Amino acid sequence: MARTAGAGQKQHKKQGSKQYNIKFAPLVVPRARRLQTLAVLCWTTALPLSFGLFFFLCSIPLLWPIIVPYLIWMLFIDQAAVRGGRKSEWIRKSRFWKWFAGYYPVSLIKTADLPPERKYVFGYHPHGIIGMGAIANFASDATGFSELFPGLDPHLLTLASNFNIPLYRDFLLSLGVCSVSMKSCQNILKQGPGSALTIVVGGAAESLSAHPGTADLTLKRRMGFIKLAMRQGADLVPVFSFGENDIFEQLSNERGTRLYKLQKKFQAAFGFTLPIFFGRGIFNYNLGLMPYRHPIVSVVGRPIAVPQVDHPTMEQMEEVQGRYIVELKRIWDDHKELYATGRTKELTIVA
Repeated sequence: MARTAGAGQKQHKKQGSKQYNIKFAPLVVPRARRLQTLAVLCWTTALPLSFGLFFFLCSIPLLWPIIVPYLIWMLFIDQAAVRGGRKSEWIRKSRFWKWFAGYYPVSLIKTADLPPERKYVFGYHPHGIIGMGAIANFASDATGFSELFPGLDPHLLTLASNFNIPLYRDFLLSLGVCSVSMKSCQNILKQGPGSALTIVVGGAAESLSAHPGTADLTLKRRMGFIKLAMRQGADLVPVFSFGENDIFEQLSNERGTRLYKLQKKFQAAFGFTLPIFFGRGIFNYNLGLMPYRHPIVSVVGRPIAVPQVDHPTMEQMEEVQGRYIVELKRIWDDHKELYATGRTKELTIVA
């Protein structure tokens, strides 16, 4: 695994040094690699394709008697996004996701047993530009989550606004993806033992720090998932994905620059931000919006037992957060020599 990661990082650096010379892919490529590229392309374009398909369907008057009730149901009736989704194991275990995970590739490493008699809140780090490792590991079974952690029912969480997008929302729900709202989190954990949710803790703010070779985390002020775990008596499980920040390049946007200020204003206005990123293309290796082929290794840490407290104080939450950060740093220290050989700095909690 270390050899694979090192090779991927060397290739990535080589690609970065040739940004102005487009390096085209060969015409003859193994079928498996073509399918992997197609799977990643389908996922990265799923949102705009959903919009395009929906507006095309709206242009057909014969379909209006179906579209209008669907929109009413979607916007005012359906509560699946806050009630555990509409998970389809057939879709989650589809070969499509094997191709998707195999593109990078994404792998999942277990360091401790997670008894199904408990409830769990997984904290995923870092966010990266899009969080491809989170999708492969927790929104599908491509990396063997069900075999590594039998008895757990995982749900990846995302912004509630994603569930206002016709068609796209239904695809997310079929993967067990749900809203990251507090109501949604509580409903999932109230399903009882074995219920588990995954929160990409750093969120939009952390995506602005997603530069290759770095691990800058937005965590210190993130207390919502700590409070949630304490109220529900759920164990906290930190997950660190080595390579998540290495699959895209991002324009320089240090704090204080004009670009950074514009991105933060956009985030304040719309609830999410837009990193100015680039990667490879479909038929070339160094120009486009497709992610680079770089290994993503997601290491699942040891569970942190959390006392059930209906109204936790700030002092209690800070104590739990302290133990969480210690475990997260242990994951980094124990595995960085294998999976972060191309790092330019150590793990840093920047906010």
